[in-house]
Amino acid sequence: MVDTYLQALEILLKKTTENVDRKIDIDARHFFGGAAAYADGRIFISLTPAGLALKLPEEHRAVLRDQGATPLRYFPKAPIKKDYVVLPETIAEDSAALAGWVEKSIGYVLTLPKPRPKSGGR
Repeated sequence: MVDTYLQALEILLKKTTENVDRKIDIDARHFFGGAAAYADGRIFISLTPAGLALKLPEEHRAVLRDQGATPLRYFPKAPIKKDYVVLPETIAEDSAALAGWVEKSIGYVLTLPKPRPKSGGR
């Protein structure tokens, strides 16, 4: 099942990242029972049982909430992921509309600090 999410996300990324600078390394991986994609090591999108979610600044999240997006919560009682919204199907299934939001998400995460590498020690 997890492979299904990863494959679906990879297909979605091919359709929505055509205009993204090729110097940006986009990498999709398994994530929380689903899949997530990273731009230069920073997560920007996830596809999980919770839905298709993008990491965006507040002003973009507000626009999407007005169009039916909801806050992201990976599990029923888990905390809300504050920088993310789960897209409504009308946007998630429209490659042209989604591409613009994916580009905004990538642009946003590239302004954030790169995550620190996890230490493998004790």
